[in-house]
Amino acid sequence: MTMWRAVRAAVATLAIAAGAGVQATLPDLEPAEVQRIVRHGPWPPPPARDAGNAQSGRPAAVALGQRLFFEPRLSAGGEVSCATCHVPALAFADGRARSAGLAPLDRNAPSLWNAVHERWLGWDGAADSLWSQAIRPLLDAREMASSAAHLQAAIRSDGELACRWRKAFGRDVGARPPESALVDAAKAIGAFVATLVSPRTPFDDFRDALARGDAAAAARYPPDARRGLRLFVGRGQCHLCHLGPRFSNGEFADTGLPFFSRPGTVDPGRHGGIEALRASPYNLLSSWSDGSDATKTRHVQPQHRNFGEFKVPGLRQVADTAPYMHDGQLATLDGVVRHYSELNLERLHADGEQILRPLALTAQEGADLVAFLRTLSAPGITAWRPRALPPCRMR
Repeated sequence: MTMWRAVRAAVATLAIAAGAGVQATLPDLEPAEVQRIVRHGPWPPPPARDAGNAQSGRPAAVALGQRLFFEPRLSAGGEVSCATCHVPALAFADGRARSAGLAPLDRNAPSLWNAVHERWLGWDGAADSLWSQAIRPLLDAREMASSAAHLQAAIRSDGELACRWRKAFGRDVGARPPESALVDAAKAIGAFVATLVSPRTPFDDFRDALARGDAAAAARYPPDARRGLRLFVGRGQCHLCHLGPRFSNGEFADTGLPFFSRPGTVDPGRHGGIEALRASPYNLLSSWSDGSDATKTRHVQPQHRNFGEFKVPGLRQVADTAPYMHDGQLATLDGVVRHYSELNLERLHADGEQILRPLALTAQEGADLVAFLRTLSAPGITAWRPRALPPCRMR
């Protein structure tokens, strides 16, 4: 049975169940609504690897990357690690409007859950792989202010890290020049981050129940979340950008919010990200890449409309990643829904693109949409802990 035959069968089954007394708890879904809902799965997706990273998927590299992710000695002052801005208990974000490493930053820290499934990394897409994205905060003066030489020396001075390095790469950390150590460390971190795939959510149970025509299981989904989901895939048209299993098209958009990083200074968003990507010595076109398809990087070009565009974030775990938007200017999910409900069209600056429009939601509709968004988060995920690693011993 094809997926669409299964969808049609699901709708028929739900209609029969509704006639048998489920009507009070299960909305009368139209076939088109069921199709749109089913397209947001299944979850989890097939495993993915970090692009251009031969270490991705290798246990020794993942173990080293986990250690490096939480290691503050990689930073210049020994105070800041990747986990400073990507806190496991905060869904690998940090709860700040704008993050801070060694100095305040201009943007909100995005969650790292499911980052391996993203086409571009960062709010502006300035990186085309997890490993190249990891290099930027390591070297950025406002974040970790490290250097290739400092990182190499820090790893060499720690027996456990040096041992894990030899297990991952088959050589001492000092066997190659510092820049090679920098890239290898970033690839180990990328290998670790690639393992962060969020669990299933209440929405996934509902979606799968629809796909197989299980009316009893579908009826367990909360009524307010069902109403919010129908808004999401219906009148709200949220699914046009937040589509697929990750609830994102992986691209960039203007949302009608101010994009000044500080008074008088504009954050160029995607336009600046493309320029940074093309200028990066560590992109997928570089000699540091381990043979990945670099077509996306080769052909991307900045356009005028890219000014003020920021990545359409995936919505999985969205309930755990407040505040929202590229600079955290919306504190709550209610605030996000209110923004799209009251959208000022005069603030949109996309050239001729008119996807967004004010939703004019009632208070109940806004609450329903938030209730749905909360079902995209897996319960208990903020209790994630790093995998316990036994002491490293070379055979």
